[in-house]
Amino acid sequence: MLGAIIGDIAGSRFEWNRIKTKEFEFFDPACCFTDDSVLSFAVARAILDAHGDEERLGECAVKNMRGIGRLYPDAGYGGMFRRWLYDDDMGAYTSFGNGAAMRVSPCGFAAKTLDEARRLSKIVTEVTHNHPEGLRGAEAAAVCVFLAREGKSKSDIRSHADTHYYPMDFTLDAIRDAYRFDETCQGTVPQAIMAFLESDSFEDAIRNAVSLGGDSDTLAAITGGIAGAHYGIPPAMRARGVEFLDERLRTILRDFEAAYPREISEASPP
Repeated sequence: MLGAIIGDIAGSRFEWNRIKTKEFEFFDPACCFTDDSVLSFAVARAILDAHGDEERLGECAVKNMRGIGRLYPDAGYGGMFRRWLYDDDMGAYTSFGNGAAMRVSPCGFAAKTLDEARRLSKIVTEVTHNHPEGLRGAEAAAVCVFLAREGKSKSDIRSHADTHYYPMDFTLDAIRDAYRFDETCQGTVPQAIMAFLESDSFEDAIRNAVSLGGDSDTLAAITGGIAGAHYGIPPAMRARGVEFLDERLRTILRDFEAAYPREISEASPP
């Protein structure tokens, strides 16, 4: 899960100041965690609170996204989600925004099977983003994390994404110049997956995502979740990323990783 958080942090300063290069200071004083991280932690806490009971997970997701989300009012939430966050009577709002996919990496780490990854993703997503494209984007992100964590090759992950979710028939170089800020799942998730597929390390994957010049923190969060599961996170980068978090979020991270231990810490074969 920390891979998604580090991606969010590294991409945060470029969300409104976009770049088209991989050459940038990775951790800059201007970096911060955003709503992508806050809601990823909320989903992680929901999974922990549900104790494996999928019938309770949706309720836990709502409780934690609202409870934790309100503690960070300036995290950068989208307009509709902000309305949902502060309106206890508001239900799902048929969104296909990329917020559905930025927060589901914990599902990929907690799931024991591919089907469970799909179910967990659907449960935590449909409480807000219940449009078919929102559900598809979240599922694609969670499933890619699961497959990466299970040691599947990049070619296997590409094939699965291409068959079940999005055509993976492009390259980053081919789309970079024309690619623009896009808040939809269908305009963010395939590009984030490709940023991982074209990478040769965890850091390179994040740099790929940011270099597209789109919704940088969200692109890098989705990419980072997959890349962290595949490569692991270098210890120094892990330690530096955690420094950007407050103690509340660090506690959730510790609790989640204790329940769902990281199996790799450096790098696995590409």
